Amino acid sequence: MISVKNLTKSFQVPQKKPGLKESFKGLSRTEYIQKKALAQVSCQINSGEIVGLVGANGAGKTTLVKILAGIVYPTVGDISVLGFRPWDRKNEFKKQIALILGQKAQLWWDLPAADCFGLLKEIYQIPEKLFRKNLDFLVETLQVSGQLNTQIRRLSLGERMKMELIAALLHQPKVVFLDEPTIGLDFTSQKAVRKFLLEYRKEFKPAMILTSHYMEDIKSLCRRVILMKDGKFIYDGALSKLSAGAERKRVVTIQLGGDSEKFEPSYLLKVGAKILSSEPSSVRVEVSSEKVKDVAKYFFDQFEVLDISIEEEDIANTIEKLVGKNL
Repeated sequence: MISVKNLTKSFQVPQKKPGLKESFKGLSRTEYIQKKALAQVSCQINSGEIVGLVGANGAGKTTLVKILAGIVYPTVGDISVLGFRPWDRKNEFKKQIALILGQKAQLWWDLPAADCFGLLKEIYQIPEKLFRKNLDFLVETLQVSGQLNTQIRRLSLGERMKMELIAALLHQPKVVFLDEPTIGLDFTSQKAVRKFLLEYRKEFKPAMILTSHYMEDIKSLCRRVILMKDGKFIYDGALSKLSAGAERKRVVTIQLGGDSEKFEPSYLLKVGAKILSSEPSSVRVEVSSEKVKDVAKYFFDQFEVLDISIEEEDIANTIEKLVGKNL
């Protein structure tokens, strides 16, 4: 579905020193530097995959999505999406892709959603039978039948995002680009969008690329992730292996009873545990997953344990650590 080989994208960025004198100089002569947004990246994405692009701001995620969607031209590289060069922007190509930008709207603000969908039917030249079938599936899955005749401007943010998803997927695209699709949504709306995307993938099996700063999006939707840093791919593989390959910490919270005042931190420090808090009735420590049993055994042997809980470090923290390393 998607093939990228040695893709590079450079931008000319104007530079100006501070001060009025330098501002006048800039009127006649502007200095530029070359900034690489992408540096020789390669990947293959198949039908039915949802691949997560993960990285800090400025890593190159959105630039990659825009190149694959045909919005931005590459500097160097060989790219094929459904057998097309995206930047040629042929109608046959545009009819088979969808681009969903969480901060951009494609619907007409003063029209009800039903009219917007009717216009898109004509733009994409969707046959009536297929249009009705797809619209019924999307509306039922997202549970928005009661809002179809309401002006887009009068819908809540979550309802508008659902309508944007329907608009993007009405023509049953084979490749879907999702750039921050849940940004700004409340928890309930985020869950609804994630559930919908999984059901849509199961039904139509498109290739999907997802960028998101919400790690719950990545964990819920993606089995494969591409980790980006400074315009490069530093990891491309299973999300489970990414988290397993890093040193994941556990947070152990122990509720103590009886002679808890006798607690001594020396043993915990010996096994590499970090004491996050220590109170007469509870102790909270951070420790590597391999040492959790040792910490638990120490407390059960030495004290009356009323309760114990073990929390796994969030995948977002793991990825943040990996982004800071040269993998």
